Amino acid sequence: MNKLFVIVGASGVGKTTLMNALLRHYECAIAYEQHNERPFQALFKQDARYALANQVDYLLMRAEQERDLRSGDKPALMDGGLDLDFYGFTRLFHTRGWLSAAEFDLCRRLHALTRQLLPPPDLIITLSADANTIRERLASRNRINIASGEDAELLESYVADWLKTVPESHILRLDVSKENREYSTSIPIILDKIRGIRG
Repeated sequence: MNKLFVIVGASGVGKTTLMNALLRHYECAIAYEQHNERPFQALFKQDARYALANQVDYLLMRAEQERDLRSGDKPALMDGGLDLDFYGFTRLFHTRGWLSAAEFDLCRRLHALTRQLLPPPDLIITLSADANTIRERLASRNRINIASGEDAELLESYVADWLKTVPESHILRLDVSKENREYSTSIPIILDKIRGIRG
């Protein structure tokens, strides 16, 4: 079974940009968040009644991505991922009132069962940045933003809660507030950690 590395953090922190930069230095299979392709994303942006459909779709899609990446012939890299979608975004949607308690519990059960069937990531690369950096990056994106800059602090607290349950040896924490688009400071650190895991 292939190793799986995921990049997590608040919307706008730079997960996809880091992933693209890593691909120039490391050969691996990849899976993206697919914002534009998801059937309920734009509907939810217009109508909160689609929140549950959006989250179930994302949790299933992320599980399918993990399954396919694990069975491939290369180490795998994901931006976001199944756990971020549940512990971060599903919790945020519940806090914002977009998911009822019963709907949140449905997502919880789906995530828990899926995680019993699929092993957790071998490395979680967690990115943080200051609030101004995240706001600027969100404003410059040409795609649907479900979470706003104001949600970043809440998302970071949810990610922190989740990471308390993960062995520290499986986490790499990076502050990318001052990084350039090539992530020239972070990439050598990440590659060194990946090589250590792969042996």
